[in-house]
Amino acid sequence: MRVMLRAHLDTAATNEGIKSGALPAAIKKLMEAVKPEAAYFGLHEGVRSCWMVFDLDDSSRMPVLMEDLFLQFNAELEVSPVMNAEDLAKGLAAMKSAG
Repeated sequence: MRVMLRAHLDTAATNEGIKSGALPAAIKKLMEAVKPEAAYFGLHEGVRSCWMVFDLDDSSRMPVLMEDLFLQFNAELEVSPVMNAEDLAKGLAAMKSAG
């Protein structure tokens, strides 16, 4: 299932992670594990944030994928199912044919 991860990262923890190299290492590790179709980094609600869209084939992978963000960077995470335009068109067509 295609999902979007949204992570708000604690400023003090990421400041330390930038100095030590832990932040780029954690982001690289996560990106290598999930192979996102899109990844964006910026500010949201005044804190460093990232958004990644990727296929989550098994929800039991969530702890191993995201625990570094919790433990090292006091992250607030959300994972939500999302659709691209193709998925939406397919879903709407299925609704039309079912109704």
